[in-house]
Amino acid sequence: MNAIAAQPVPPLFRGWVVRIGSYSWRIVPRVLFVTVTISAALAALSFATLMYGTLDLSLGEVWRALHGEGAPAAVRSVQNRRLPRLITAIGVGGSLGVAGAVFQTLSRNVLGSPDIIGFTTGAATAAVVQIVFFGGGVLQTAGAAVLGGMLTALLVYALARKDGVSGGLRLVLVGIGVGAMLSAVMSFLVVRADIDDATVVQQWTAGSLTGRGWPHAVSVAIAVGVLVPALVVVSRRVTMMEMGDDAASSLGISVERYRFAGILLAVALTGAATAATGPIAFVALAAPQIARRLARRSGVLVATSFLLGAVLLAGADLIAQAVEVGLRTPVGLVTSLLGGAYLIWLLARQA
Repeated sequence: MNAIAAQPVPPLFRGWVVRIGSYSWRIVPRVLFVTVTISAALAALSFATLMYGTLDLSLGEVWRALHGEGAPAAVRSVQNRRLPRLITAIGVGGSLGVAGAVFQTLSRNVLGSPDIIGFTTGAATAAVVQIVFFGGGVLQTAGAAVLGGMLTALLVYALARKDGVSGGLRLVLVGIGVGAMLSAVMSFLVVRADIDDATVVQQWTAGSLTGRGWPHAVSVAIAVGVLVPALVVVSRRVTMMEMGDDAASSLGISVERYRFAGILLAVALTGAATAATGPIAFVALAAPQIARRLARRSGVLVATSFLLGAVLLAGADLIAQAVEVGLRTPVGLVTSLLGGAYLIWLLARQA
């Protein structure tokens, strides 16, 4: 019998290794192609967001307005309204995409996203407490949301631990239960609040980019600039944990330490995103899964998940602005409709 020799894989398809100090990353051509394609889609969506609205502008008018030139109305519309709204959408969508990738990898479950397992609800509940009892300033609400998300994560992590180990499935199940209780607390606070605070809370909890200005954009940009690089550093270890705790431990990885670090960083991203726009559903669930399917890779795809999350939220916001229903449509409504359909498809496919 003639043996069939295995042909070596060409270097182009194996990818390239980039080393910076003690760290190294493998660049895979397909992942690179998908990332560049998504970046191009995000650029197109960004220009569309800057061009269309109450005052429609041409591409040239947008370009001049970005440089402070052209009609004063166009400059005000682009620089004071549309650009900070766009930056907020990109930062929030990207943050949710990366956070979802981390949680799904750690839990080894496609439903392991912060909006499903209660972390987003924890951040939202803390922000509602801040709005109802102490006032709703941007920085104060952001701080409360991040703190609420952190405390919720610690609670879920502690309740999910068994014999010193916090399993992925337990994290999901405990998180769903904690999220349900916090949702009830948030509803109670809305019912007990006065009419003005209740109105603000209802608008905020719908998840909206309307009225988002430079304070929101800057706060999200700072969170992304600090937390995403930190997640890049731990992403390789987190990805290796997808093989299972025993396999990761045999490779010398401190499983519980990296699990806790990944959860903490991802929750901080979720809290910062939630503080800026209110709870946005399903972006954290859908973006990492779509990124994995397009790239045909497992693990935490930080750049691809970030860009895809940004595309999903920026696209949903563009749809929300185009829908005429007599009032401003919250972007959270659009993501819930699209994400609900995606979740039904995902569950049917898993079944």
